[in-house]
Amino acid sequence: MFEVVAFYLFAILTIAMFTITVMTKNALYALSSLAAGMIFISAFFFLLDAEFLGVVQIIVYTGAVMALYAFGMMFFDSISDVQESIANPRLTFMLSGMVALIVVMIFVAPMVGSNITASYPIGMAADMYGTIDGNIQDVGVVLFTKYLIPFEVAAVMLLVAMIGGIILAGKKMDEDLAQAIQEEQDHHHSDFNNKKDQ
Repeated sequence: MFEVVAFYLFAILTIAMFTITVMTKNALYALSSLAAGMIFISAFFFLLDAEFLGVVQIIVYTGAVMALYAFGMMFFDSISDVQESIANPRLTFMLSGMVALIVVMIFVAPMVGSNITASYPIGMAADMYGTIDGNIQDVGVVLFTKYLIPFEVAAVMLLVAMIGGIILAGKKMDEDLAQAIQEEQDHHHSDFNNKKDQ
């Protein structure tokens, strides 16, 4: 009974937050409601005993992604209203069709998935290694056995992207610093010439 009440409560709150995100013209309201909706989504994972995914939902989406959006909003006038017009109705129609197809797949997936047997069933970690039964342990076993190589490849790709971003940012800072020094030298040189002419 508790799970049913909690599910409908968080479902209503999530839909309300994302509706505000889509309908509001104020960027700050949209950002705040989007963050709240992400937090409410994590509640569904906790209700399904998927604690790991719930925590990842809060840390990654609500923490990192929303922080990125917040930094992006700093460069825009977030108080003024946004006036937008649909320049390409065909693209809007295609996106609406894709959303409708995704919704249909969401409803069809449980019926198709009822005949699929999991290769790594729940509780496998406790049976194999004698650990405490839980979602985090099961995710860890699957992640570091079957998906070990993709996990390491993704880690290397993120590391390369981070190093590349640092190098590009460092070059940009060096160029800006050199340009500022050159402008300051040109300014002092012009002042010196003006005083010399006088």
